[in-house]
Amino acid sequence: MIIDSHAYCFQPGDSSAGYATVAEHLAWLQTAQTGHHQPAFRTLDRAAGSSTILGPKTPTDWSSLPDVDFRIDHEKGRVVWTVDGDDYTKHFFPPNLRNLEFTPHSLISEMDYAGVDFAFLHTNPMLGRDAAFLAECIRLYPDRVGSMAPVDEWKIISQTDDVIAETQSAIRTHGLQEIKFNTRAAFGEDPMAWDDGPYGPFWEAATELGVPIFFTLGCGPGSFAGASTGRQFEAGYAGEQRILIDWMNRYPDSVCSITHGFPWRVFVDGDKIVLPDDVWIPFDNPKLSLEVCFPVRIGDLFDFPYHEVHSTLEAMVDRIGSDRLLWGTDMSFQNRFCTYRQSRQWIEKYCDFLSEDDLANIMGHTCARILDL
Repeated sequence: MIIDSHAYCFQPGDSSAGYATVAEHLAWLQTAQTGHHQPAFRTLDRAAGSSTILGPKTPTDWSSLPDVDFRIDHEKGRVVWTVDGDDYTKHFFPPNLRNLEFTPHSLISEMDYAGVDFAFLHTNPMLGRDAAFLAECIRLYPDRVGSMAPVDEWKIISQTDDVIAETQSAIRTHGLQEIKFNTRAAFGEDPMAWDDGPYGPFWEAATELGVPIFFTLGCGPGSFAGASTGRQFEAGYAGEQRILIDWMNRYPDSVCSITHGFPWRVFVDGDKIVLPDDVWIPFDNPKLSLEVCFPVRIGDLFDFPYHEVHSTLEAMVDRIGSDRLLWGTDMSFQNRFCTYRQSRQWIEKYCDFLSEDDLANIMGHTCARILDL
């Protein structure tokens, strides 16, 4: 069975998508464009532009969000904003998404063509917070799709009980199967660690649900909108790993995973990835797994079949074990750089150092075991 451990379905960019208002959803979308590495360009002539103007001064402080008439181009399926009379865009989202949405029907069509049997839906603030929508995706395709529960990480401190209730409802009422926790949204500009303190009551309730918890690690305070670069990112990621280690020590019975792999762009050195030894330390916990997900993160730097990262995948197998590695794609976002079939083929056809058991684990068995399929 081929299982994609990291896919998305999402409602139109200018729908409320689980937020109280459309404006709040658009504010998250606008902020998300700020620090993403994809280039911005002027729609008139594709001349290079900048998206740094889009972000608020403080994360989730929408009163400081610049007014650039940020909007959705439904026909072209992309975001647009206006500066000095010129329209700009960028493809954080892949092209060819009408209404800037990706329906469960579209995902199934892609899965059928690529030969993917099952996919787990992830969540992200810019895509919405609608557990009922995710549950409907599962209802439509119960044998093909599962989903993680969204968490309003930025509200945990100020609205603890509400976030706990929503998370419990997502699992117990809507039937979602895992919890997704995005540390960048929890941090904002706050250096407070997210493993304990005011986060403690949330984690007590979340771990009692008995479902796997998937962490998307950032690079510390400021990484919410790409405020740090280079060495700051590397140091920030190491700090987040230490917080994760503390979290795992507090909740040793919890099954957990790190999404996307490591922040690959931080560790690119010329035509290869150079990882510090410390990145392997969290995996002393046998209940922690790691996603194998390269094209969506470095597909603009290296071309298919990504020979530059083969040695990194080999190191992941050696240091962690293929039985704790999960193939994931970030579908549909990975379509910026390769097809869904190619996101399989670079591993299955070109990584000849992998044994049959390694391939079977990475491409499905590990995910099936962790998620009890």
